[in-house]
Amino acid sequence: MSALEFDSDNLELTEDFLSRAYARMRIGSGGETVRARIRRDTLASVSIDELDIGFDMSYSVTPLGRICLCMVYSGTVQDHAFPGVQDSFGPGDVVFFAPPDLPYSGRICNASYNITMLDPQLLDQVAADADEGTGRPVRLTGHRPHSPGAARHLKDTIAYVRDRVMAEPAVADQPLVVSTTGQLIAASVLSAFPNTALTEPTARDRNDAHPAALSRALSYIDDHADQPVAVADIAAAAHVTVRALQYAFRRHLGTTPLAHLRDVRLAHAHRELRSADPDTGVTVTQIAARWGFFHPGRFATLYRDTYGVSPRGSLHDG
Repeated sequence: MSALEFDSDNLELTEDFLSRAYARMRIGSGGETVRARIRRDTLASVSIDELDIGFDMSYSVTPLGRICLCMVYSGTVQDHAFPGVQDSFGPGDVVFFAPPDLPYSGRICNASYNITMLDPQLLDQVAADADEGTGRPVRLTGHRPHSPGAARHLKDTIAYVRDRVMAEPAVADQPLVVSTTGQLIAASVLSAFPNTALTEPTARDRNDAHPAALSRALSYIDDHADQPVAVADIAAAAHVTVRALQYAFRRHLGTTPLAHLRDVRLAHAHRELRSADPDTGVTVTQIAARWGFFHPGRFATLYRDTYGVSPRGSLHDG
């Protein structure tokens, strides 16, 4: 994980920084004194920025090539536009700025806001396109969430990753945490915004969801539980679509591929806790993070519900 901070009242420096941090852009401030404070935390294919722009700033941005979300705390974003859309946003709004391949423009009006960016391929890893197999990526088809509840869930997810994952370097540096975090944000984005992903299985998917495919998927999960794994990887190993894979797990096991992967990783964490020597200084948090569990409280609850004892109890009684 890496962090970057910027604090300046120089317009040229601010423009240069924003151009390097996002994409080539031109900004203007109207001549008043400017002050821009920006902090960026990066975790593999996800970055979360907190920005405080203490002046009115126009912007014109070339395509970012990334999914870019904006969450406004105070002030406004006015006249935000990309081909086919023009809108303005205020406190409490969370929006999708523009498709990754399109330019956009608008005005920041003395605003404090969050910018979250992620690799578009993360959407493909957690969802299936209606034309799966053609190489066509999943796309977001609306710039505002489809409901207030979906917007709240997305904002809570971003805040959770920022405050509970990126703020803990020892946790954020674990490969499985990085993989799980990217999938978590991508799944929240797909849940929040209209998109092209087809989630219901087709007739072919239902036919492909047979026990042999499920067996291949289970074997892949067992063999790769210690590595970053996306649902698309499991589907590829089982030689079925993501939809067929999800249907097979739901039909035969009453669960989901990622929930089963979590259970397998939990079992590994359980064995490691039982065999670890607490006198070496190893902690529950370290072992949990090594197996992709980045929230100690939730890990402890899940662990106790599964094994009837706390993780700390297993570590010291093993």
